[in-house]
Amino acid sequence: MPRKNTDLVIPAQHGARAVVTGASDGIGLGIASRLAAAGAEVILPVRNREKGTAAIARIRRAVPDASVSLRDLDLASLESVGSLAATLREEGTPISILILNAGVMTPPTRRTTADGFELQFGANHLGHFALAGGLLPLLIEGQARVVSQISVAADSGAINWDDLQWERSYDGMRAYSQSKIAFGLFGLELDRRSTAAGWGIRSLLSHPGVAPTNLLAAQPELGRSTQTTSRRVIAALSRRGVLFGTAETAGLPALYAATAADAVGGGFYGPSGLGRLGGGPGLQKLYSRLRDDTAAARIWQISEELTGVTAAHP
Repeated sequence: MPRKNTDLVIPAQHGARAVVTGASDGIGLGIASRLAAAGAEVILPVRNREKGTAAIARIRRAVPDASVSLRDLDLASLESVGSLAATLREEGTPISILILNAGVMTPPTRRTTADGFELQFGANHLGHFALAGGLLPLLIEGQARVVSQISVAADSGAINWDDLQWERSYDGMRAYSQSKIAFGLFGLELDRRSTAAGWGIRSLLSHPGVAPTNLLAAQPELGRSTQTTSRRVIAALSRRGVLFGTAETAGLPALYAATAADAVGGGFYGPSGLGRLGGGPGLQKLYSRLRDDTAAARIWQISEELTGVTAAHP
């Protein structure tokens, strides 16, 4: 079955500085490539320099005059997050687009960040929270769009308020859902706070649907020696153009949120195909778990306390 054309025209981004986490492969690499092709200066903060260098080479093969560069970032280390934020502040260039795309999914056993947080909550949510907070002056100066890449997993599960770090009864999928719910609540709260304070930042949510990315691939460093059965099934159906998207189409909702003229702050964008699992990007109905403003304010406060980063106008 041929896949319908779902491509997106990206408006010219000349003069814009874009920062895309998780851009050394998969969805993030596709996002970074498209922004570079549109003329943006794109920064790839990476944990693995070798993969990052290969990603830049791949972008430049497609876009020979691309303005792309690497920075170091490990979202599982608040020291690393703070160092990147300080480096970019010292460079002083306003940021027009911040796409918080990196993520880790369902380690089979509980793992922790350098700061002792459960890995998924720490890297998917707290690391990104701290990065956005550290970059806030540049985001305000650039009147930025901040896009938080959540997941269909945020439409199930709940925040385990009594055990945020899953120390008593770890469940990989439930912990992943919690990290994405918390991250989505953060993105919406950021937009509310920007509106109230007049920061000029538009914060939006996106989700990629389902595609054969590396989230469920073999990752020995996470204790997963082989790719999951789910990924094998997703890859097979994706190749046939059935139901699921590709790594390229999965990045379109984030690109739409980051660049489209009609994308609105507080909006939620995802695939518009069957089951919202694949297809072209469109505005989505907000998941029920993300509609609680009180929970959003609560997770914001907890995140400030855990990270030591106060995301407020300097």
